[in-house]
Amino acid sequence: MNCLICNRIEQIKKKQNRYFVKELKTGYVVLGDSQYFKGYTLFLCKFHAVELFDLEENFRKEFMEEMIIVAKAVKIAFHAEKMNYECLGNGDAHLHWHLFPRRIQDTPIPGPVWWVPYEKMNHVRYQLDDATLKKEIKKLQKVLDELL
Repeated sequence: MNCLICNRIEQIKKKQNRYFVKELKTGYVVLGDSQYFKGYTLFLCKFHAVELFDLEENFRKEFMEEMIIVAKAVKIAFHAEKMNYECLGNGDAHLHWHLFPRRIQDTPIPGPVWWVPYEKMNHVRYQLDDATLKKEIKKLQKVLDELL
């Protein structure tokens, strides 16, 4: 299987994913590669599943509860005014949540994050250097530890 998310999880297990924040019971917390939206975080399901209804009921409930805890931690750690949640899967068909901390006027026109052009949102200037990335990871880890 050639799944980008599964590959990223393998990197986490080998301690080769520089964006890794924390392992939870049902998934892995990682900062997004690009930080146009400061604190953009993903919560990756621990195993390959395509749809929420594919998950066993108890695991699904815990996955959702953990995602909510991660979202709350992101909001606190990065001082968001609002959180956006997305679970799409059209590009990477492996369950994962996009958690976007939002602030007033963080987009030219109020609306969803996807109204920001892909090239702009993923521009190299929004990729963090190692020192800044480590600082942001520690900030999120601290809040997650407090909430868990």
